[in-house]
Amino acid sequence: MTDTPLSLRSGAETLAAPFPPLLAEAEHLAATVLVGEHGRRRAGVGDTFWQYRPAQNHDGLRAIDWRRSARSDAQFIQEKEWQIAQSVQLWVDGAASMSFASTKDLPTKGQRARRLALAAAILLLRGGERVGLAGDTLPPRRGEAQLAQLATLLAQDTDSDFGTPEASGLLRHSRALFISDFLGDMEATEAALTRAADRDVRGALVQVLDPAEEAFPYDGRTIFESMSGSVTHETLKARDLRDRYLERLAQRKDRLATLARATGWQVHTHHTDAPASAALLWIYAALERRP
Repeated sequence: MTDTPLSLRSGAETLAAPFPPLLAEAEHLAATVLVGEHGRRRAGVGDTFWQYRPAQNHDGLRAIDWRRSARSDAQFIQEKEWQIAQSVQLWVDGAASMSFASTKDLPTKGQRARRLALAAAILLLRGGERVGLAGDTLPPRRGEAQLAQLATLLAQDTDSDFGTPEASGLLRHSRALFISDFLGDMEATEAALTRAADRDVRGALVQVLDPAEEAFPYDGRTIFESMSGSVTHETLKARDLRDRYLERLAQRKDRLATLARATGWQVHTHHTDAPASAALLWIYAALERRP
């Protein structure tokens, strides 16, 4: 079944529903602080009252809230909420390889990737963040109109066999979320993450794989064909390929993890037979966590 903007958004809304608003944090907050109507609840610059706290030795007399202090024997400081808005940019692989599903009961890798991306966008936008796409197609913005455009653009596929991460247009000091099977050109992935790191962009990589791609449950005569149909390989002894395949997959995953560590990103492998909410929870923690 092909995703439409409406079905994609509906599925993402359902996936995002159990989670609290997600507020992304960047490594260099000072470069991206915006005073607005939404914010992460912490003390700092802003106009919205957050809490009272007991005065400390370093607090000046002008900082004391005398009206609140008059109601007790202690002196209190009125803290404001630090209002921050962070730009988060998404890249979701729409290449042919992402249309693979080993059984009819499983979503394709692309369907799962798009729902995860849009569910994360819903949480970010609810938290007051600005969300857009990597590249020049959709700059980060807030609001329901932005969510509708995200759903429309994420539903589009490309003709290539494998996707290449898009690192152009990434804003300095921002956050990013890349979702793919990462089975394509690793040199291109390395170049994209290096470019992002040069702009002080930190983020999360989610590798989406079908369970058959991890287990390689093939035996006997098997015809392997790329999803675009451009590459075909027939073997009479598929089981003989299993060990070599699994070794190469492990090497690729290890290289991706090493690359993520070197560039300040985090990486997670998600299988399409696992609950999507588990991957969304990981994205929640990865984008919120300080590097």
